[in-house]
Parts: sequence; structure tokens; C-alpha cells
Amino acid sequence: MHSHRSFENPPALPHEEVVETLERALRDRSAEGEAATVLVGTALHDDDAEFVEHWCMQVGTRAVPGSPLLGLAGLCLGHTARRFGRLSDEALALVKSLAARAEADATDVDGRALDGYDDARSFLHLW
Repeated sequence: MHSHRSFENPPALPHEEVVETLERALRDRSAEGEAATVLVGTALHDDDAEFVEHWCMQVGTRAVPGSPLLGLAGLCLGHTARRFGRLSDEALALVKSLAARAEADATDVDGRALDGYDDARSFLHLW
């Protein structure tokens, strides 16, 4: 039997569920896979810009070095910049820092942080 993998963008979930899932993953790395799905769904589909940015920031500052959530937080901040046309100074500093860490050591922060920084610069016209 041959199966094809397909990718679907995850939906936004209720804020309480997002908070619970992300907090759990920040305490227990075994929950990182579920947290990644929740963070992407939030960044792509939640209409509360402050909530989205806050949780990208929480993940991007609290996940342990080497966690795949770090690069994903940077990527999701890029999605946030694209969708809402703005990031706070703190979020912009974080996406830049995560990209610099990814450039320096891909085992610390994966390359998705570079894509997020590129998106932020492009959509916020920071060239």
C-alpha cells in the first residue's frame, strides 16, 4: 500500500487551548510536535495580532536551544508581519536574533528563522 503525505494548514484554536498546549511544550519537549501545529495555525489564522505576537515571542524566548520551536517561532513572526503589517520592536529584535542564531548554528535554531526574518523585512519594508 502506498500512501501520499499531504500538508494542510492547521486551523486556529481557541486561545485557552493554544496557551495550554504551548505552555505544556515549553515544560515538556515531548509536546513540541503538537505545539508546532498549534503555533502555525495561530500565526496563519488567528485574527488577534497581539495574541499571535505574544505567543510567538513566548515560544521564541522560552524554548530551549536546539528546540525546533525556536526556528518555527521566527517563521511565525514572519507570518505575523505579513498578515498584520507590523511587529513590535521586541518581536522584530527577536526574529532578527533567532535568524542570527540560525546562521551561526543550525543545531541551535533551524533555518526557518531565516525565512521568518526575510518575511519580516520584506513585509515591513525594512530593506
